[in-house]
Amino acid sequence: MGDSYAPVRLAAVQAAPVWLDRDATVAKACRLIEEAADHGAKIIGFPEGFIPGFPDWYQWFMPRSPQSIGFNKTLFKNAVEVPGAAVDRIAAAARKTHTHVVIGANERDKGTMGTLYNSQLFFGADGALLGVHRKLMPTFTERLVHSSGDGSSMRTYPTAFGAIGGLICGENTNSLARFALLAQHERIHIASWPAFTRGQRNFDAIDIRVKYHALEGRVFVISACGILDDDCLDRIGLSADERKALPCRGGHSGILGPAGGYIAGPVDDAAQIVYAEADPDKVIEGKLSHDLTGHYNRFDVFTLQVRTSPRQALQLSGIGREEGAAVDETK
Repeated sequence: MGDSYAPVRLAAVQAAPVWLDRDATVAKACRLIEEAADHGAKIIGFPEGFIPGFPDWYQWFMPRSPQSIGFNKTLFKNAVEVPGAAVDRIAAAARKTHTHVVIGANERDKGTMGTLYNSQLFFGADGALLGVHRKLMPTFTERLVHSSGDGSSMRTYPTAFGAIGGLICGENTNSLARFALLAQHERIHIASWPAFTRGQRNFDAIDIRVKYHALEGRVFVISACGILDDDCLDRIGLSADERKALPCRGGHSGILGPAGGYIAGPVDDAAQIVYAEADPDKVIEGKLSHDLTGHYNRFDVFTLQVRTSPRQALQLSGIGREEGAAVDETK
């Protein structure tokens, strides 16, 4: 009979956070996980920076303005620590629903009072935190908020449906980062995006990236985009005229197949969850002709080296006196 590969239902969550409120956004995320699971989803992708929101305020306020500084402080105070209570709540939702969850978050190291990372948190169907991917290079105004990640999080995670991996927004332009995941047998890719309110220009850019990754890697892609709802715009403090000037509220979520096209979506502007069935046979069909990380490459010509050691601010080695050792105080 040979081996069989089970299909899996994928979900791309298109939603707005509860603006800069970590606990309320986590509660909303848990409700959305349950909703997606009720519709049969087994792998669920969320937008970039979903907990507790993306730093959109730079569209309207200068970096050193009182508004931006205030938002920055609130963002920091509502960031996610790993491990931490917010992680535990998402883990519990994944465990309860037996789903794999990949969710965007603003992450801070325990003990820091100023450094944030733009991260994706990967949860297994048993509720285990599989890992955290920190965006390698913040994009544009993100650099005013987020630090860069390192190669230690450039990896995929095994599931019963094949390896999953993910990249955040502009990282999906980075061919080396994408190849690093494909070379680890990525089968389902989660691309996370913020709420792009400039409309078609940004939507076209998303399409180019996710279509090419799906086609090049012969993988399924969950493309999950954020939106800004009225509550977000109220809390940012936008006037009626500023709201009218927005081409849209964001969105453009969808799911793509190994042929490089959308099999569900994309959908714009409004909150909703996009679903699609991923049939692994479609991966086999594509890779029979173009397996970029297998027979359709020349590794005697091309190689990629990824430095996976974590970056460290402090390394203590041989500093101080050995316990119990005699010391000559005359020196």
